[in-house]
Amino acid sequence: MSNRDHTHLRPVAEKDLDQLERLHEDPAEAGDHGFFGFRNPGRLRQQWADGFLSAQGGRLVIAGDDDRFVGEVQWHEVMQGPASPCWNIGISLLTVERGKGYGKQAQRQLAAYLFDHTKVNRVEAGTELSNVAEQRALEGAGFTREGVLRGACFRAGAWRDMVMYSMLRSDVASRT
Repeated sequence: MSNRDHTHLRPVAEKDLDQLERLHEDPAEAGDHGFFGFRNPGRLRQQWADGFLSAQGGRLVIAGDDDRFVGEVQWHEVMQGPASPCWNIGISLLTVERGKGYGKQAQRQLAAYLFDHTKVNRVEAGTELSNVAEQRALEGAGFTREGVLRGACFRAGAWRDMVMYSMLRSDVASRT
């Protein structure tokens, strides 16, 4: 069995907060595509105390063997029309856990979870054009590449192109 066979999603626990903060606040751990500048220290702990799960979005831990912290997935509501909400998802993995299949499995599980527990028809994800590993993970999870959004993301002093992916409820139904 590979590492990804033992992947599951779960709510963020207090024991996860140190790793979660490191994943977002340490430039080396966040990596080239995950660091967007220093933020308000302690903000994640305050958000955790208020609750990471709501009707507008949430955050779950990606857990590996023995329930250990591997990374996190998150989602937030995006409106594509006046009455057409969808979920936009994101992922962050610890540096040592990248390239092991966790991203593909976690994003597939998150999309299934969102379709099972909410009424949305669309789950979308964007990644920088240069983030080929994430593009492979999204495609492996069953997402469809839709196109390039030029100059859509500002990071490290430059505007960067993004690749947009989506999965529809009917995509999941047609696979079962």
